[in-house]
Amino acid sequence: MEIINIHEAKTRLSQLLEEVQRGKPFIIAKAGKPIARVTSMEAPEPDRAKRVGFLAGQIEVPEDFDRMGEEAILAMFGEDDAPPP
Repeated sequence: MEIINIHEAKTRLSQLLEEVQRGKPFIIAKAGKPIARVTSMEAPEPDRAKRVGFLAGQIEVPEDFDRMGEEAILAMFGEDDAPPP
C-alpha cells in the first residue's frame, strides 16, 4: 500500500481518491509516520476481513475421521504395513 505524506495528499487528493475508487487504497503519513488509511467505502472493514473461524459451529468432524479411507489406503500399500489396531 502506498504511503503518501500530508502535503502530497492535499496536492493530489482528487487523483488519489480516483485511485481509491479503483481499489487502490493509500496511507497518509505525517513526518514519515502513518496516521490514516484511505480505502473505498465498499472495502471490508479490517475487523470483518478476518476469516479465521468463519465456519465455527457449521462443520462437524466425524468420530472416525482418522480412519476415513482406511480400506483404500490398505489396498494401495498392503495390509502387512498396517499398524496394529
